[in-house]
Formats: sequence, C-alpha cells, structure tokens
Amino acid sequence: MSDLARHEVVTANRDTPVSELSSMMMKEKVGSVVITSDRKPVGIVTDRDIATRAFEGKGNPRDKKAEDVMSESVCIAEENMGLSEALEMMEEEGVRRLPICDSNGKLSGIVTFDDLTELISDEEESMARIIRSQRPAY
Repeated sequence: MSDLARHEVVTANRDTPVSELSSMMMKEKVGSVVITSDRKPVGIVTDRDIATRAFEGKGNPRDKKAEDVMSESVCIAEENMGLSEALEMMEEEGVRRLPICDSNGKLSGIVTFDDLTELISDEEESMARIIRSQRPAY
C-alpha cells in the first residue's frame, strides 16, 4: 500500500477546532483529516462528519473540536497490504479512506477510494491503448 499512498497526510489533534479542520480541508483540497496522537491515528474527521455531527445536540458548532465529531474506529491499512486487500477492507468496513501505518503503528500515508479508482482507470486506459495498437486493420 505504501507505493499507492499519499505520504503528505493532513493531520490534527483531538482538540483542534472544527472550524480549523474545515479550513484545512479547503486549503489542502482533501475530504478528511486524520486525528493523531504521537503520530498514531486515533480518529478521522471527514467533510461529512463536520456537516452532520457538528450540528448534532446542543452547543455552538463553532465551539466543537475534532474529538466531538471524529470517527474513532479508524480502519487502518498496513504498508505491505496489496491493492486487492485494501479494496476488500474498504468494502467490508464501508469506508472510502484508509490511513496507512508502518510496523510501529505510526501514520505513514493515506489512500482513498478516489485514488484507487483513478489508478485502476489509468491502468485500464493503458491496456486499451495496447489492444488498439495490436488490433488488426480491417
């Protein structure tokens, strides 16, 4: 998975204000922020989490922090995991983002469903070019 992952992961800690998370996502053009403690993933906040959870319950959404809206059960892929395993994990767990961790459990990257879809599409396009170039003329 390490060779497919983005290694510049947008991260924050549990007490980062939701408004700051939203600004980070907009600035970095990403749909999630991995919440870490000692470089280990402890949660993830998606744009959807902000849109739905920040407005749940009482209190001003501007006063909420990452820990108030994050998903704590983070699906994590290992660096040596293959593409098929990652896709299977995403399907089984119903997630679109997989933080990647090294053997010490430290965050080393992230792979998203969109990244994998783009990769597969590029591969299919390459295969189509090969087929077209080898097709007999009629």
